[in-house]
Amino acid sequence: MDFSLDAEQQALVETAARFARNRLAPGYRAREKAECVEREVILEMGGMGFLGPELSEESGGLGLDCVTSGLLLEQIAYGDFNVSYVNLLVSLCGQIVATHGRSEAARKWLGEVIAGRKAIAIALTEPSAGSDAARLKLKAVCDGDDFILSGEKTSISMATQADVAVVFARTGSDADGARGISAFLVPMDLPGVSRTTFDDIGTRPVGRGSIFFDGVRIGREMMLGDEGQGFIQVMQGFDYSRALIGLQCMGVARASLDETWRYVQEREAFGKPIGEFQGVTFPLAEAETMYEACRLLCLRTLWLKDNDLPHTAEAAMCKWWGPKLACDIIHQCLLTHGHGGYGGDYDFGQRYRDVMGLQIGDGTANIMKMIIGRQKITQYRL
Repeated sequence: MDFSLDAEQQALVETAARFARNRLAPGYRAREKAECVEREVILEMGGMGFLGPELSEESGGLGLDCVTSGLLLEQIAYGDFNVSYVNLLVSLCGQIVATHGRSEAARKWLGEVIAGRKAIAIALTEPSAGSDAARLKLKAVCDGDDFILSGEKTSISMATQADVAVVFARTGSDADGARGISAFLVPMDLPGVSRTTFDDIGTRPVGRGSIFFDGVRIGREMMLGDEGQGFIQVMQGFDYSRALIGLQCMGVARASLDETWRYVQEREAFGKPIGEFQGVTFPLAEAETMYEACRLLCLRTLWLKDNDLPHTAEAAMCKWWGPKLACDIIHQCLLTHGHGGYGGDYDFGQRYRDVMGLQIGDGTANIMKMIIGRQKITQYRL
């Protein structure tokens, strides 16, 4: 495995790092209060090539590898964890649309999303279908050359801000299970679409909420892939996004550690910097070790994807360990800062609340462990 970058890739990652620190980090708290990601920020990221860089140049991307895409997302998360959801969703949904979109309209939407002119969401979860994602109730009933969508999606990231969404709906019967699910690319300004937002304790700029479809008419040409294959499409996409989520969380962990290493050299107690006390530095040394291990796991998983090698178990490892470890590291950094960390002088509280949401969304830890277990049972089956 070789994670080294060429000069062009390195320059792109360095540009993302400067953008994150200078443009995003100063507005982290303001975005939480505003409960949205500014459209101009999304447009800037698209213009600099930060959105869907692994997608083909024909689609509007840069045709880079997935490792580089992950490194870019990691830098954005360093500056603002919530803004990095835009990168995550463009990569996840972009691969689905690029691979399975057949119409000119779908390709046009994809180009607009990669350029940052439009925002995209993925609408899978429903009130009765969270971890059991195949139990979808939202119906897509065929009506000539169209489908009529009726039902609700919930806990959708960017629900209140997305211009278009990859929507999974049941085109078959309930008895068909996962084989009766299809995917559609649905503009959010169609008649019959309405949205509400949730009063979450974290990731407020992401605008998590519900999307309601009341007899929404969508043309057959906006179906992504073959009818009844939508569930397979999204499951394959999650193997990629789960590794990205791990790096997303490592970006926040890195920002917290950087601040804390500086702090322990500045703060004095008993006549010397507190960084000279083992009781202070040992927990940080442990955090650094775990951080390096998790980050390398994420990069290895993306390398496996780039080389068309199996990575389902590794992706699940990234997804359950990354958010948990990031929360543990942020917690330790907060404690190291004492009352200052507990107060409003630092971003640890907001970071913790933001990252904690990924211990739930996009697959809980126990679901990820089930996936890992099944993969290993298959691997070692006698």
